[in-house]
Formats: sequence, structure tokens, C-alpha cells
Amino acid sequence: MLSRTAENLFWLSRYVERAESLARILEATQRLASLPVAYAGSTNEWESALAAAGASAAFAEKHEEATAETVVNYLVFDTGNPSSIVNCFEVARHNARAVRTALTMEMWETINGAWLELRRRPDRKLLGEELTRFLGWVKEIGLRFDGSASRTMLRNDIYSFSRLGMLLERADNTARILDVKYHLLLPEETKVGGGLDYYQWSAILRAVSALNSYHWVYRQSLKPWLIADLLILNDQMPRSLAACYNDMTRHLDDLSRGYGRQGPSQRIARATRARLENAKIDEIFQTGLHEFVTSFISDNNKLGTAITEQYLA
Repeated sequence: MLSRTAENLFWLSRYVERAESLARILEATQRLASLPVAYAGSTNEWESALAAAGASAAFAEKHEEATAETVVNYLVFDTGNPSSIVNCFEVARHNARAVRTALTMEMWETINGAWLELRRRPDRKLLGEELTRFLGWVKEIGLRFDGSASRTMLRNDIYSFSRLGMLLERADNTARILDVKYHLLLPEETKVGGGLDYYQWSAILRAVSALNSYHWVYRQSLKPWLIADLLILNDQMPRSLAACYNDMTRHLDDLSRGYGRQGPSQRIARATRARLENAKIDEIFQTGLHEFVTSFISDNNKLGTAITEQYLA
């Protein structure tokens, strides 16, 4: 396969996953911002959305205050934000066109249809129920694209590069959402385990479609260390860091067998996977959850660079 084709497939899936993750972050933020006054904290939930999206610094250059309107506009429609939902679908559609013959009809129609629908939207002010419906639509596009890939693509190098982009982005987003909740969202003066803490953790689990899974696995009330265990170490949870790296290691091994050689990407993926397999959640909390997640995000970025240099350059 040409490196250009592999790059298009990789970034196509990565941008679709990014758009869906942004929708999930905004949905969780909207839910937290609408909590009754009795549960409200002193933090600005919309600032936490920017932090989870990794967009705080860029946003501050254009806006003085993080409000529902300014944050939604920046993360959804702002063409000056490379990772806005509109730009994610724009870039995804561009990459899809470049490799249209490598995609199944269902995958192409999902991306092209989403792009056309966004172009037809005259109103770019989304709040309340309109925002809820729009975010649900974005999530549906991500699920349709992911489902189409899983159900219709040949299991070859095309599939592997597509999945690698999705999994790398998914791992990054799960880590950032978890870190924002633990490190930034809960005010220092707020009692851990209180009403605000509970609703924030519940919103975070909903953001990664893990609330039912949590109760199924642990059968307990929401506890920070168990939530972290689910989202970091439990490889049965599709969006956990462990599950993402199990799958990425498998796809990279498939590529190494197909192309007859291994490289830095396989070694980095295996090392990160081994670190997750050997980690214990109590040890993670003792050394610092924020430090662990920050280190993971750095390693995840290194893997992305290694994949690019080894296969996409």
C-alpha cells in the first residue's frame, strides 16, 4: 500500500473519532452545567470542556470568557479551530475522497452524508435541546462509521491503518477526559464523594458510554478509584486505555507480518501495553493519577509519531 493511502485511512478514522469525542465532551458538559443550584460548584464546566479537548490556550486567544455559546461555537463550528467538529468532518471527507476505492460504500456514504448535512445547516447557534439533538447526531455518525468499518471491511492492511487511527485518538480522549475530571473539574473546597463529585463522575462515565458497564462490573456506588480502574486497566471496556492498546498492538503485529518487518511503533505499543497490564490502580493513585495520565498521553503521542515515521511518511 502507498504511504499516502495509509495516511489518508489513518487520519480519516482519527478525525471521525475526534468529532464523536468532542460531541461526548460537550454533552457531558451540558449535563453538568444544567445541574440544580444545590449541586453547582464554583468551577466553570465550559472551561473543563476546553481542557478536555486540549483547546484552552487556542480558545483564550480568541475569546475572553468561556460561556456555553462561545465554547460550543469554538468546538463545533469555528473553522479557525483545526479540531472543531465541522473541521473534523471536512478533513475526514477530504481523506475519504482520496481513498474512496479503499472504503466500503457504507463508510463513504456515512462521511459524505454527514458533510453534506453540515453544509446545509443555516443556523450555527446551538443551545438547549437543539444542541442535544445535534450532539446526538454527531455521535450517531461516529457509531455508523465505526460499525460500517467493523461489519464491511476486509481484514487487511486497509482495515489495520483505519483502526489504528481510531484507537490512537480514542485512547487520547479517554485519558484527557479522566484527567480533567480528577485534576481540574472538582473544586478544591468541594468534598470528594459529595453531590457534585457524584454527578461529575456520572457525567464522565456517560461521556464514554460506560455508566452501565461500571455498575455491571463493580456493582457499587461510584468511586473514583473504581472508575479509573474501568477506564484505564479494564480491557473489557472498549474505550479503556488497556483495550485500545490491546487492539493497537494486534493491528501493528498484523502489519509487521504483512510487510515482513517490525519497527519502533511495535516496540512502543508493546511497552505501553505491558505497562498497563502490570499496573495496579492503588499504585497509580499512590504515585498520582494526573502524573500517570500525563505520562500515558506523552507515550501515546510518541506512538502516533512512530506510526507516521514508519508507515505514513
